[in-house]
Amino acid sequence: MMFNKNLKNILLVIFATLILSACSTAKKSGNVDGDVYTGKETVKFLASGVPDRVFFATNKSSLTTASRATLRKQATYLRKNKNLTVTIEGHADERGTREYNLALGERRANAAKDYLMTYGISGKRISVISYGKEKPVNSASTPLAWSQNRRSVTVKVN
Repeated sequence: MMFNKNLKNILLVIFATLILSACSTAKKSGNVDGDVYTGKETVKFLASGVPDRVFFATNKSSLTTASRATLRKQATYLRKNKNLTVTIEGHADERGTREYNLALGERRANAAKDYLMTYGISGKRISVISYGKEKPVNSASTPLAWSQNRRSVTVKVN
């Protein structure tokens, strides 16, 4: 009788361990690193090989390594096209209030603008606008959609 009780407890522990280890090794999407989008499906281009957008972590406006690399490509393109002006649009995911997301989108757009300016692009050539959560590229309520919507987009004006 004692043997059956111990065996049940051991089996219960093994079962629980298997369940927990399966959860911890679940494959993450190849499009998200942490909670920052890394895929290509939503990215358009300013020019050949120059992506138009960078992505941000939840509630953050700091640039990732990938974002800085994209912005350096944009800066190179803008230096070669001195008459081109751009607008940087800041966006957020659907979570949070309208006011919070408008402010967050503006911080994101300004982070991109400031980085471009460190690479010699005049601030006079760059305007900033925030759309907050009003213009999602993916309207689903999923972590992948949220990561795609947390972005800044550089758009040619002329």
